[in-house]
Amino acid sequence: MAPLDPHKMPVHLAVIMDGNGRWAQQRMLKRIVGHQRGAETVKMVVEQASLLGIKYLTLFAFSTENWSRPALEVRALMTLLKKYISHETARMMRNNIRYNIIGNRSELPADVNETMDKAIHKTASNTGMVLTLALSYGGRQELCQAAVRLAEDVAAGKLSTAEITTELIDSYLDTSNLPDPDFLIRTSGEKRISNFLLWQLAYTELYFTETNWPDFTINELQKALADFQSRERRFGMTGDQITQRGGLSNA
Repeated sequence: MAPLDPHKMPVHLAVIMDGNGRWAQQRMLKRIVGHQRGAETVKMVVEQASLLGIKYLTLFAFSTENWSRPALEVRALMTLLKKYISHETARMMRNNIRYNIIGNRSELPADVNETMDKAIHKTASNTGMVLTLALSYGGRQELCQAAVRLAEDVAAGKLSTAEITTELIDSYLDTSNLPDPDFLIRTSGEKRISNFLLWQLAYTELYFTETNWPDFTINELQKALADFQSRERRFGMTGDQITQRGGLSNA
């Protein structure tokens, strides 16, 4: 595989980390063991993305639908999440990475929210990569909440319907402080986006791999990024138009 071009990295990489439970079941292990191994993969991907110069990394860590899983597994996941955030904050400081959270945090346990608040506050001044964890997050729910807030502002006379644009809607989303993802990776062979960043993925390049998340290595990450760099992003234009404009930035 040819070396990656540092000038063609995605500005914003999003990842659906799938296959932890299947990885464990294939080895006759408890599902939580798969999630624990998956947390090690998270550490690697965060570190590598930062080293590669990716400015934004968003990880789908826990969806609104995940609350329907067995209560014991949900509790174990919340404990693992709290432990990860607490233990990794020092590494985030060393690597100049800033924490960000999207999703319905009101549904999360109080101790998890407290740990996240401390990590967000501590890393707030970091100027390197922004690591966003999507927690208790659902794309449809996000759009519904944005629509409610937008309607409330129209009703209050703060804006008119004539002022509603795609840019305005962007500002009402959880990701208002983030650019849209350039590249989405999903592991474990599933080929769907599962209610993740529905608005934001409009022109995102999608990549699906059969590899389960705990087995997603540095080589797998490099392979995915090489695939991204081989693509021509046209954003609705023709290839000839792209050539005439001298190509488009991956940003």
